[in-house]
This record gives sequence, structure tokens and C-alpha cells, in this order.
Amino acid sequence: MIYAYHEMYLTKAQALLGEAFDYAVNTCGIPGEDFRKMFCVSPMSKRIQLGDPACVAGKSGIELVRDIIREAKGQDLEVEPEERFGRSAEYWIGWAVAYYQWYSDRKFMDIFEAVPYRDLEQMYHTLHEADITKFVEIVDARVRAHYPETALKRRREIYGYTQKQLAEDSGVSLRSIQMYEQRHKDINKAGVETVYRLAKTLGCTVEDLIERSCYHERTGED
Repeated sequence: MIYAYHEMYLTKAQALLGEAFDYAVNTCGIPGEDFRKMFCVSPMSKRIQLGDPACVAGKSGIELVRDIIREAKGQDLEVEPEERFGRSAEYWIGWAVAYYQWYSDRKFMDIFEAVPYRDLEQMYHTLHEADITKFVEIVDARVRAHYPETALKRRREIYGYTQKQLAEDSGVSLRSIQMYEQRHKDINKAGVETVYRLAKTLGCTVEDLIERSCYHERTGED
């Protein structure tokens, strides 16, 4: 299974994003959807996606919000944090989404596009006391439904190849390509040589063809 970064930074990333959403919404009065948009396009989201230690372990959620506001609006945000008891729905949203991003190695922007902020608010009431794996299962299903095509199919179509042409040029059997694209076989379990041939033919990296979430067990080996 491929995670976004080393697990040692996961709890810090979850706390960072949880605190950021809580501070932005409940203290600064920024609507959750507005902060979500600013966060997703900020360089900070990309640093968290990669588990950058200087960001996930070197900043507080409050500092993260102030950096994002400065980048988005060119102004300093000086709102003092309030003492809070217990975890808010906004904290849980940031905390849970940070976990799924690490687990799936997907971009925050893609996750929020598949599961809008308002839907996450509704999930809080039924899932905030459940094990995080339940949240992962539900969000993973939503993400896969939103992005039904495999990375292999998207790359092949961008390149302008038919399945038959890709098979002929890569040396990977047509049947295997069809099975990978239909998710009847898991390309994440394919042999390294197989994925390398496909990637080389399509002018991309092996990582570009890997499916970014592996929550559900799949069958089929290369």
C-alpha cells in the first residue's frame, strides 16, 4: 500500500489541519467552504500532502491559517485563539480528511471535489465517534464514484492510444490492459516490469499509473 508520506507525521498532520479548520471557522468567522477553497489552492496544502516536516511538525493550525490568508488575500490575520473545550465538527473534518489524504495519497483538492464540505459536515454527526476506517471506507467509495476512470485509461486516452495500440507498443497483453482499466485486476499488484513498460510507452512515470487508494481489497495478480 502506498501512503502519502511517513506515518510518523500523520498524527501531527491531522492535528494541524483539524486546528486550522476549527480556528478559521469558529474563531475567525470564515465559512468552511471558503476556507476549504483557499486551503486547496495554497502551497501549504501541497506541503501537507507530501508530509513536509517543516510544515506538519513545524507549524500550528493557527499559523497555517494565517499563512493561507496572507497568501490568498495579501493581508495579515490577527485574531487571537479562544480557549476551547472538546473538539468541534470543523476540527474533526480537518482531522479526518488529513487521515484520508495520507491513506489514499490523493490531492486535497480532488478529495474535497468528490466529497463537498457540506457533506463532511453532515458526516460528523454519525461518524465522529466511529473508527476512522469507517470514514475512509465511505469517502473512498465517494471518491472512486466521482473519478470512475483508472489512471491508466486517462493516460492512454490523453496520449491518443487505443488499448490495442498500447498493447502492441508496450508488449503488455491486450487482455491485461483491459482488466486493469476495468479494475478486474489491480495495477498496484502488477509486476514492476509491466507497469514500467506501460509508463514508458505513455510517456509518464510509474507513479502516474498507480491507483491512489487501496482501501478495498482487490483480487488478481499480474
